[in-house]
Amino acid sequence: MSIVARIQEHYAELPPQARRAADAILDHADDLALYSSAELAEISGVSQATLSRLYRQLGFSSFAEVRDEARLLRGRGVPLDRADHPVALREHLEADVANVRRCLEGLDPDDLATAVRHLAHDRRVAIIGTRNSYPVALHLRQQLIQVRNRIDLLPLAGQTLGEDITDLGEGDTAVLIGFRRRRRDFPRILDACRASGAFVILIADTAARRYASRTAVWFSCPLDAPGAFDSYAAAMALVALLSSTVATELGDAGRRRVTRVAGTYEALDELDT
Repeated sequence: MSIVARIQEHYAELPPQARRAADAILDHADDLALYSSAELAEISGVSQATLSRLYRQLGFSSFAEVRDEARLLRGRGVPLDRADHPVALREHLEADVANVRRCLEGLDPDDLATAVRHLAHDRRVAIIGTRNSYPVALHLRQQLIQVRNRIDLLPLAGQTLGEDITDLGEGDTAVLIGFRRRRRDFPRILDACRASGAFVILIADTAARRYASRTAVWFSCPLDAPGAFDSYAAAMALVALLSSTVATELGDAGRRRVTRVAGTYEALDELDT
């Protein structure tokens, strides 16, 4: 049980000073990992001894344990920020550059070549991504559909996955995009895709390593960011690399499709060119 849940459960039992400390914790729950015990005492207007008693009353041995729990939440993708210490532009830039470098330099050339071959030539490619993974899945689909057909984005809005996963089989590729704060049923979706006989590619953050053995290819994308929210710069860089390399793999066939798509855009007058 988180410290917020424990405070809510025991709030009525707390003496006035402890309530002041509890209020401060609740007010700063999203960025608790960024404070020291002394800073939190100053904010709440109580002594560190009062805070220590509150931690123990709530079942924590120390503030360090409270902060570790908050950091664990951040590691799971929970937004944590500190409004009075805004992150500088350079910090964001350096973090994004480092993430992209770690992702692309860490690629296994054989895994990349294998994934590209399946993405280019398999009968059907099903791309599955929900929550934070959906924008990355959508972008990958939108790039690949320009150079080959039968690229499906799953699930459709408001729909379930069972029907589409049932249609997967040998000769198909399933790309699962699963960044942290994944759906609880993510492992079952992965196993269902694998059981279908499809070639399974996983694109996810480093914490998804435990699923790697259940896939044919796993691409790890760091999400580290100095601010409240994860950065998807590495994920988008990987999508660009995969899509461009698939286009190269398809050669003339891919170029012919690009030409046909461009002609359809023009016939429909869809784009401002």
